Amino acid sequence: MGFFLETLFGGLMAGMLYALVALGFVLIFKASGVFNFAQGAMVLFAALAMARFAEWVPAWLGLESKLVANLLGFGLAMVCMVGVAWVIERFVLGKLVNQEGITLLMATLGITYFLDGFGQTVFGSDIYKIDIGMPKDPLFILESTFEGGILLSQEDLIAALIAAALVATLALFFQYTATGRALRAVADDHQAAQSIGIPLSRIWVIVWSVAGFAALVAGMIWGSKLGVQFSLSQVALKALPVVILGGLTSVPGAIIGGLIIGVGEKLSEVYIGPMLGGGIEIWFAYVLALGFLLVRPQGLFGEKIIDRV
Repeated sequence: MGFFLETLFGGLMAGMLYALVALGFVLIFKASGVFNFAQGAMVLFAALAMARFAEWVPAWLGLESKLVANLLGFGLAMVCMVGVAWVIERFVLGKLVNQEGITLLMATLGITYFLDGFGQTVFGSDIYKIDIGMPKDPLFILESTFEGGILLSQEDLIAALIAAALVATLALFFQYTATGRALRAVADDHQAAQSIGIPLSRIWVIVWSVAGFAALVAGMIWGSKLGVQFSLSQVALKALPVVILGGLTSVPGAIIGGLIIGVGEKLSEVYIGPMLGGGIEIWFAYVLALGFLLVRPQGLFGEKIIDRV
């Protein structure tokens, strides 16, 4: 039982990190109705910006505090992500208002390659380190209940709590603020939103900035765990099954989908993997997502679209 709970907790913590990355997909889709293939590139770009600014700025100013360096790096990286949001709206989305969804989809692919190349040009292509002080030592809990206790990673636990707090905050933002309601209105119908005075350009800058903030937090956490390298953009691929499972239009769906994927892949790897020769953790999420596409394409919490002709 102790080993099962250890695996379960590990899956829940991994699932919260998947949900954090998936949140960027949901935010962009809710505001523009397009699937944002650039989210992985945004995670990488934000992590690169934070890692490099945290290294450069203290050297320029003669600072020695690691906390100050990280705060400055985070702040300047967020400024960069807001700048990226403004550029995307000004030069890409603003030119494609009311275009077909496939046009916007291809635009996000172009943004992906631009951010990958621009990030490498500005920040370099080596492997960089983000050290935000998260403890690396393991933590044992419930030692009085289970022999030897249950082993948890303190780093994963703190990362999961940060991700959970951000996801909950953004869910409340969408549900209870005027800006959140405006974002939902824009997602439903661009022309109708404009006709009642909602400024489309401002809304798109806001939502891409918020998605950039989510990407920055995700990049900071994953960069602390894995190092900042160009393979980091592949982390976003794990978020694709999450949004398919939870629904492209649902922030709570991103949370539930992430937890299901995280727990499912950990348990399947441990209990089913040995019978299949291992490696099930790599493809489990995609097979589960495929099954949902066959029986419930809109996901668990997505809106069912009915076209009447």
